Amino acid sequence: MRSFNLKRFVLPALMGFPALVFGQSAVAPSASAPATQAQIQALQQQVAQAQSAGDNAWMLVSAALVLLMTGPGLALFYGGLVRKKNILGTMMQSFAMMGLVTVIWAVCGYSLAFGHGNAFIGGFEHLFLRGVTLTPNIDYAATIPEQTYMVYQLMFAIITPALITGAFAERMKFSAMAVFLSLWSIFVYSPMAHMVWGVGGFLNQSGGHVPSLDFAGGTVVHVTSGVSALVTCIYLGRRQGYPQTPMPPHSMVLSFIGACLLWVGWFGFNAGSALDSQRQADGAGGDLRSGCRAGGDYAGIGVCAALLCPAYRRCGGGFLFVHGVCGEEPAGLRRLAGRVWRAWSGRNAGSAFDRAVCHEGD
Repeated sequence: MRSFNLKRFVLPALMGFPALVFGQSAVAPSASAPATQAQIQALQQQVAQAQSAGDNAWMLVSAALVLLMTGPGLALFYGGLVRKKNILGTMMQSFAMMGLVTVIWAVCGYSLAFGHGNAFIGGFEHLFLRGVTLTPNIDYAATIPEQTYMVYQLMFAIITPALITGAFAERMKFSAMAVFLSLWSIFVYSPMAHMVWGVGGFLNQSGGHVPSLDFAGGTVVHVTSGVSALVTCIYLGRRQGYPQTPMPPHSMVLSFIGACLLWVGWFGFNAGSALDSQRQADGAGGDLRSGCRAGGDYAGIGVCAALLCPAYRRCGGGFLFVHGVCGEEPAGLRRLAGRVWRAWSGRNAGSAFDRAVCHEGD
């Protein structure tokens, strides 16, 4: 009688078990076939779709953060700095800008800012948001829908005129404010946005007549609102009853909360200006050298503010922030300007992470 051969019966059975379970040979697996061109294109398309989805989600979050800066951020910040009887009217000015500018932006503002026109103002191709679809506009943001880009830019258009309201808080009728800032949005903000950010704009950093870098609204938002606010409070003249009548802030707690909300919203204001979710480091690195120059620009603004202290005093305080924090004496504003100067110098120089980058930019 022949003896039982373990190798002959048991080992082949064990080797064949994976084939029964996984449907393939465990002894000599066949090499996978090389990827075809169609498979590579499909994979690239999936990667592009994933990038677009991520960028779109981040830009919508950034838009919400920028909107947070106006209401409730700016509304609480300004509302706490006025007298108790004017807090609701002051907060309503910021809230009104959220509604009025949204309508203006949809009707003609976006087209005048980002439509194709001349060096100073855009055209009428996007009136009533005509042609603003889910397809990306490669002139501005290649990975997000143009509708998302339009919404994000709308938030900048909302907060800019709302910033001006601090110059005439408590001394302008609501109807006059609404007409003034609506016209200002059309005839000041939209042309400036086109000149700085629009394709072919006079100040555009890419091919403009006077190339200038504005990564997140330093010119379009802050310079325009600051100069307009100064002109407005000079035009209105002295605040009635000031300084004989005490005008202390109503609630510094509300102003503190509003300032914190402005700080939180600033992450969407600055980080969202890269217009995607993955080029934050690249975008920052690309702008470091220009950021070093920006420190000098803001230093110049600080010097101008210090020189304009007498004008602020004659107008009865000017900005609520200046009036509430610095008091009546120009020396207070000079101290504030010095602090702003030093803070901005540290911000821009520190953003370079090392001094070599700043020196290279110089």
